[in-house]
Amino acid sequence: MKILYAGTLTQNDTALYRLWALERLGAEVIPLASQSYESANPLVRKMQFRLSMGAGVDRLNTELLRIATKERPEIFWADKMLWVKPATLEALRADGIVTVSYMIDNLFGARQDPGWRLYRKCIPCFDLHVVQREKNIADYKQHGAKDVIKIQTAYEPTLNFPPPAGWSDAECDREVSFIGTPYDDRAATLERLWRDERLAISVSGAARFWERSLGAAAFAAIFTVGELFRADYREAIWRSKINLSFLTHSNGDEFAHKSFEIAGSGGFLMAERSSGHSERFVEDEEAVFFTGYEELVAKIRRYLPDEAARRRIGRAGRARAERDGYHNDQQMRLVLERAAALLPRVQTDGMG
Repeated sequence: MKILYAGTLTQNDTALYRLWALERLGAEVIPLASQSYESANPLVRKMQFRLSMGAGVDRLNTELLRIATKERPEIFWADKMLWVKPATLEALRADGIVTVSYMIDNLFGARQDPGWRLYRKCIPCFDLHVVQREKNIADYKQHGAKDVIKIQTAYEPTLNFPPPAGWSDAECDREVSFIGTPYDDRAATLERLWRDERLAISVSGAARFWERSLGAAAFAAIFTVGELFRADYREAIWRSKINLSFLTHSNGDEFAHKSFEIAGSGGFLMAERSSGHSERFVEDEEAVFFTGYEELVAKIRRYLPDEAARRRIGRAGRARAERDGYHNDQQMRLVLERAAALLPRVQTDGMG
């Protein structure tokens, strides 16, 4: 199976990790790095992002069609791509190429992020949409989608794996840890844990966002280091006694990508309770859940001094994640199987 794969393909983007999984599954992947088409001018780049138009957008679509003509892929895979034009998708489909959109963000969520202008027009044009929220299946179909499949975000097995044998709290320099972005009320919650509960909190992520979200004293006290990727991210999970994982309510999330990365890394996962989390981990055996601030505090105080319980739950969470396929290989296999099943019909419609 030959796949033309377009997405943001830097060393720190999960789109690249999904590409790796497709290659491990035996696909021949032709990459197209969408970040190469962003303007070098910050102001132009901002407008390009908000409006999904401009010379870079035009060049990207031209290049997609050029590569497709040269390489003759069976599948075009757009990983969180907002700049593909409907005419480009129609031309690909006319050549018998199955077009797939993998979108982890929520066009229909309350957050109302900018940049969806072209993507919204493309919904009826893709052969398959891949989403991670149950509600999005109906959303996409109401907007003309041909086919929609729900999967989950996943950990990357070459990057997220358990610590060496014998790892213990002696190697942990992060007590209660959160690695990510200050969406929703996360900053207020973490600041309150530090200020009111006197807990040792470690926060990592983009400094500019956390500095705006935390009070000056809290930022100085609990912000530990900037964004963490790859080995640095995995090892920060290892070095954390408690790894917090919050839902992004403003995006309508059912589970957090971070939860699978923590579990895949063998870390102790304390996640916000939801149906999505509860369906994937046995509570208090494979992960610990909380609803609201008071329960969060109680769970932290229960487990922080209990290393044996944390290690046991971390090992069980990792075993569950591996066994039930919460990794990229299994999730990409599900998409690839669905896309391959569409191929005979698309080839008949497009080339017949």
